[in-house]
Amino acid sequence: MDEPFLPSPVAPDPFVAASGAFGTVFVLACLIVAGGIVVSIVLAIRNYNKARSAGHDPFTLQTDLATRALDSELLAPKQTLEQRLAELDDLATRGVITSEERAAARTELLSGR
Repeated sequence: MDEPFLPSPVAPDPFVAASGAFGTVFVLACLIVAGGIVVSIVLAIRNYNKARSAGHDPFTLQTDLATRALDSELLAPKQTLEQRLAELDDLATRGVITSEERAAARTELLSGR
């Protein structure tokens, strides 16, 4: 009759060591994730308080900045030469600039600067 297979008493069970290592890695991963969540919450609260103390609404801050950027002169289309000359004429007609300032500005515009 065949003898039943008995594991060697010297050979350790590989699954016992792996389960202990898995538990350690799992706990470390959970601690890292929890730390990331805590840091995110602390930064969000800090940014909220900073925006509030500066007089801004933290919930609409991104929209406010986007609106300001879109309305700024940096994104406005460039005026044509004719439009800029007409603006100079209008300023001179209203007396905002003198005729000497108008002549200097026209020369500068027409020279391409």
